[in-house]
Amino acid sequence: MPTNLWNPEQLLKTSGSYWMGCTLHASVKLEIYSLIGETEKTVSQISTLINADTDATTRLLDALVAMGLLTKKKNRYANTPESAIFLQKSSPKYIGYMIMHHHHLIEGWSKLDQAVTTGKSVRKSASHADDEIIRESFLMGMFNNAMNLAPLIVKQVDLSHKKHLLDLGGGPGTYGIHFCMRNQNLKATIYDLPTTQPFAEKIIERFEMKDRIIFIGGNFIKNDIPDSYDVVWLSHILHGEGPTDCEKLIAKAVSSLVSGGLILIHDFILNDTMDGPVFPALFSLNMLIGTEKGRAYSDKEIRNMMVKAGVGNIRRIKIDIPNDSSIIAGDKM
Repeated sequence: MPTNLWNPEQLLKTSGSYWMGCTLHASVKLEIYSLIGETEKTVSQISTLINADTDATTRLLDALVAMGLLTKKKNRYANTPESAIFLQKSSPKYIGYMIMHHHHLIEGWSKLDQAVTTGKSVRKSASHADDEIIRESFLMGMFNNAMNLAPLIVKQVDLSHKKHLLDLGGGPGTYGIHFCMRNQNLKATIYDLPTTQPFAEKIIERFEMKDRIIFIGGNFIKNDIPDSYDVVWLSHILHGEGPTDCEKLIAKAVSSLVSGGLILIHDFILNDTMDGPVFPALFSLNMLIGTEKGRAYSDKEIRNMMVKAGVGNIRRIKIDIPNDSSIIAGDKM
């Protein structure tokens, strides 16, 4: 953000923006939008459904009306068209899991100063932790995000002549599914931690892809990658690891490719001076807070890792997507 936009008003607006965020988080956690559904409900009805104090519920609902997430007419509350689409669990465009993932990150972000002074993570548990609620929010949040981005990405990445895709660290497998939907001759293997398997299999079954997509459980940092492929997709994997493990991971991915195979790296990529764009720069702080060695990487750093692994014809695939992520592609030499 250009410095000439910073003034006391903007600084204080940014400083207090978590108020709106926390209000949104609470409403999603309490499933307000799903409970209201397509109807109108009174405060009494809603407070009973969420087992909450009536006055406090009124304050929350009125704040949501002020934010434009609910409407109010004669003391009855209803969803707006937008909240019905994005915040009701029954909607295919529901993004509540990602919102809850953000909620679980708040405590760590409140200790950013501690993370900076120590250089160490301050989060109590990882996204793949034993806590099923945290793990579900993370994995299904990744699904929420990918469901919005994958349809845009697969149109710009030509896999029409590819036969077998490895979705490395693919979580619920959303990208593998969309690449297969786009390319009828393509099959996919999702390789991720065993704890991810129930979520992935549920999504694969939802899209009726059980005959073309399989899941293999394993630790891709510690273990070898089974089988061989003609395309490997790494989406938002590198930022969770330090430089040494990223080099090893890219080398493993490339070694699993047939000669001339394609590697695609999708991530929040910094410019070569490491000071932008804004979201990748902030995301690198998120990795400081929550991981031992994770961080965002620059275009130059990723290209150097790919060259070291034996990749040529490295190019940036320019795609206009809303979260500042981008793709670097290359071919195994």
